[in-house]
Amino acid sequence: MPVKLRIAGTMIAALTAFPALAHDDEIHQIEAFYSGATIVSGPEVVDCTLSGGTETRCFTITVKPDPKDYTPGPWCPTSVTDEADKGGIWFVDDGIADVDGAFITRLAEIYGDTNWQLFDADTGAVRYTGTLEACEAAARPDVDPAYQNYCVQCLPEYVPEEASLTYVIPLHPQLMDAPSPTNRAGSGLAYNGVRLDGPAPVDAILGAYTIAPFDDCGGHVNTHVGYHYHAETDCLQDAPATTTEVAETDKQIGIAMDGFPIMAHRDDLVDQLDACNGLMVEGAGYRYFAGAPGSNAILGCHVAEVGCTLDGEAGMCDASAMARRGPPPGGAGAPPPPPAD
Repeated sequence: MPVKLRIAGTMIAALTAFPALAHDDEIHQIEAFYSGATIVSGPEVVDCTLSGGTETRCFTITVKPDPKDYTPGPWCPTSVTDEADKGGIWFVDDGIADVDGAFITRLAEIYGDTNWQLFDADTGAVRYTGTLEACEAAARPDVDPAYQNYCVQCLPEYVPEEASLTYVIPLHPQLMDAPSPTNRAGSGLAYNGVRLDGPAPVDAILGAYTIAPFDDCGGHVNTHVGYHYHAETDCLQDAPATTTEVAETDKQIGIAMDGFPIMAHRDDLVDQLDACNGLMVEGAGYRYFAGAPGSNAILGCHVAEVGCTLDGEAGMCDASAMARRGPPPGGAGAPPPPPAD
């Protein structure tokens, strides 16, 4: 009998991202799901220890964060006269706004603070990070004072060409007594091999009078994980068909770090979702639905124990050891887990 958890009034059965199959069949399904990713190795089944200490079986896959079907960017406009096609998007008032030249000139008005000045008033040139050194100085949690009032962008070419990440994700979710935040392991892995991340540290970014735009696909780059998503937009609508689909409106875009499927955002389900953006779907089981693009929460939390994200083709996954070390630098702004109902 499957273990169950009550969250936000919903009983959750411990199902998986794919139907219960033999390991070989599960791996074939996972391999097909990630066929559009830039795979270095895997997927394969391995032993793993999850964040709550459960020893189980996971699938591991090593990928490069390079979407094959589009080129990431742009992020920062270079002039206050630039139109929307020269910049990305940013969170404003629970929605997203185009980061064009006009947006850069309105930052003092938007945030009610006259200290905002990301452009040269005489020339209209936008101050942006245009080198690896500037990117690393401005994108860290304690922004170098020299890069306050900058538009922060890190380019894909700043990430070493050989860089890759290994994701170790449980084949069968192991539910927890209470949900956990997504700020350490990230939310999950999209079908194209790009990380679906936890919340962006917006308060820290804005506190340094910087913005760190996403491209129109909801992604930007840092030198630790490469290109990754903080919002789900319409760029992930070409996901491969899977057996988790129960209607044309439900398209699986990724697998969460706890093993549950992540579906594309649906406006019509927002009021039905639990605190983690999850829902029991009749005939299909529990799955997450990505948050609205402006929510800064692809997932609100994880309901089950998570696996690991490892640098390169790293070794064994012991997520419980990582959990004991606390949140990563800059992750303290992530919301705490909501209490179990």
